[in-house]
Amino acid sequence: MKTALFTHPACLEHELPVGHPECADRLRAIHWALEAEEFQSLDRREAPRASLEAIVRVHSAKMIAAIFDAIPTIDSGIPHVLLDADTIVSPGSGEASLRAAGAVIAAVDAVIAGEAANAFCAVRPPGHHAERDAPMGFCLFNNVAIGALHARAVHGLERIAVVDFDVHHGNGTQHSFEADRDLFYLSTHQMPLYPGTGYPSERGRHGNILNLPLSPGAGSAEFRASMLEAGLPALEAFAPDLLLISAGFDAHAWDPLAGLALETADFAWITHELMALARGSAKSRIVSTLEGGYDLEALARSAAAHVAALMA
Repeated sequence: MKTALFTHPACLEHELPVGHPECADRLRAIHWALEAEEFQSLDRREAPRASLEAIVRVHSAKMIAAIFDAIPTIDSGIPHVLLDADTIVSPGSGEASLRAAGAVIAAVDAVIAGEAANAFCAVRPPGHHAERDAPMGFCLFNNVAIGALHARAVHGLERIAVVDFDVHHGNGTQHSFEADRDLFYLSTHQMPLYPGTGYPSERGRHGNILNLPLSPGAGSAEFRASMLEAGLPALEAFAPDLLLISAGFDAHAWDPLAGLALETADFAWITHELMALARGSAKSRIVSTLEGGYDLEALARSAAAHVAALMA
């Protein structure tokens, strides 16, 4: 079996104002990096649309309707509509958001069916900030949470974990998981930083949330120590049936939106560690999806290192 790559051209059509960091060039940079010779064996697949049934497992019908009602039509002449100060939709945002969530759903299907060894979803908009009733932080729908609840509802998996190494705390994923003892959320992130959540005291109703904040300026040593000493042992103890990754690459030292100092090699390292852990209870089932990363060169290198590790 091969590593599957799920993506769709519609994810490039979620067009934001010039200068917005969550731009289509992010995805183009990753596509360019994954055209290298070492990635030619990837099983490249087109992401389908997510169904309303799948999305409403995570988000309220009211929120879903409000997002689609806000999206301008091509004929309107309105290029952008602000949902909040930094979360914006354009005429292509609806299709992009359905394909982004649909990619994770299809990747979960493929990995559980044994059609793929594991999968990476190169999609946008990202998702981990989106809460049940509110899009925020560049995110419309919480792609990774939608994939997790799809795995439970459709495939009958019980214990599902998300590991999030984006530099920003995934408040939306935590919000979706915190009351459910069989959903585990592990996050490393910079603190203080947007969105202001992710304190170690936020443990979830059943101790199923583990936040490992890092101070500004922290780099490889601090990140690896936090995962080796706390993150990976907790994840192993949880013994997930499926492991999902919120793969944000904005903890890289070159990223302009934050202040951690991870290196490209750190993303390969954590991927290898998670793969080794997933060989146990999760039967090597891993699905990763793109979150942040806003320096294009660092993003391309880091995503390539992550995918190369998945392929190893």
